[in-house]
Amino acid sequence: MGEAMMIRTIVEAIHSSPTQAVVYLSGGASVALGWLMSVPGASNTLLEAVVPYSRISMIQLLGRVPSQHCSQAMASEMALLAYNRAVKLSKPGFPVIGVGFTGALATSPPKRGDHRFFLSMRASDRIWETSVTLTKNLRSREEEDKVASRVLIQAMAKACQVSGTFDSGLTESEVPDESETQFSEEQELEQLIQGQLCFKVYPFSKEAYGSDKDRKIILPGSFNPLHDGHLKLLEVAMSVRGGGYPCFELSAVNADKPPLSVAQIKDRVKQFEAAGKTVIVSNQPYFYKKAELFPGSSFVIGADTAARLVNPKYYEGSYKRMLEILGDCKRTGCVFLVGGRNVDGVFQVLEDIDIPEEIRDMFVSIPAEKFRMDISSTELRKKQGGVDKRKRENAKEDVEQSSK
Repeated sequence: MGEAMMIRTIVEAIHSSPTQAVVYLSGGASVALGWLMSVPGASNTLLEAVVPYSRISMIQLLGRVPSQHCSQAMASEMALLAYNRAVKLSKPGFPVIGVGFTGALATSPPKRGDHRFFLSMRASDRIWETSVTLTKNLRSREEEDKVASRVLIQAMAKACQVSGTFDSGLTESEVPDESETQFSEEQELEQLIQGQLCFKVYPFSKEAYGSDKDRKIILPGSFNPLHDGHLKLLEVAMSVRGGGYPCFELSAVNADKPPLSVAQIKDRVKQFEAAGKTVIVSNQPYFYKKAELFPGSSFVIGADTAARLVNPKYYEGSYKRMLEILGDCKRTGCVFLVGGRNVDGVFQVLEDIDIPEEIRDMFVSIPAEKFRMDISSTELRKKQGGVDKRKRENAKEDVEQSSK
């Protein structure tokens, strides 16, 4: 089999895998993009490809001025940015990788330093890093780019768990320096709390239906505990929207409380595993940030939350600021599905709330006859606390009786 055919076979296998990718390249491996995009099925894999070539382009990508353009740290930073972008763009529940590449290849006039490149691939639970120093004056710029591209395609194949290989074109003396670092679930959640990862999906259910299966129907909450009301509400919201990908969303970071601990997050996630329902753990407590994280999604909320969303009090008293922020949410394609809710003994529905005309079409009512949010996690905890207290009192009485 010829080299071109071998590369094509590997790329076809990558496109047949469920893994989706965002690729950030600078200074080389440009031929790899051609290979990935010229083989049918590219849209299964490639979510986005960015080539930040100029200095200002790289500064805008990173959000800072880099101290060194061509380094392993830079490739890994690009890979993490690409990974976070990939989880936002990917189909719900699909595995993703972020690819970062930076190279200093042959130039005209010839450069004084080494010809080298650095590659990094980030998945949710690991990072692969590769660095190669090429022999100077052995290849043209185009040939060096092809070698770097082959190494990149082979690394993507490995990350996509695709078997098969081809000659990278490296000589015996050009030995890649390769490493793989795995992360435990605890480390991943720690990275999320610290803001390195934007969210983590636990795809405990595979259910998605209707015409728009990529659209997320999201029920946010603290789920302390998860109860039947939550499950029923998301079910009803799905029928109101005519289908989509149903998921719950738990923010590890709270607006007015300390962040949840890793142990607390794991405990709450276990509830969804037992129920067989997908949950996303994020680090964004605010809806305008959630809208950025999950563009085009429908958020399921109670009427009390809807009332707070349009109350200028929560926007430093500025009506204009409230309209700006919710207008930005609207532009992301975000919709709020509003369920009726008992608030201080009064049943409140969307129609009771004065929604500004500019953003009114973002809010869709869940009819009260379909669902009433009369149950809350707080009340359940209070009841459970009462049950536990009675159990302790009964146990104490039993001990006292037996000791008499």
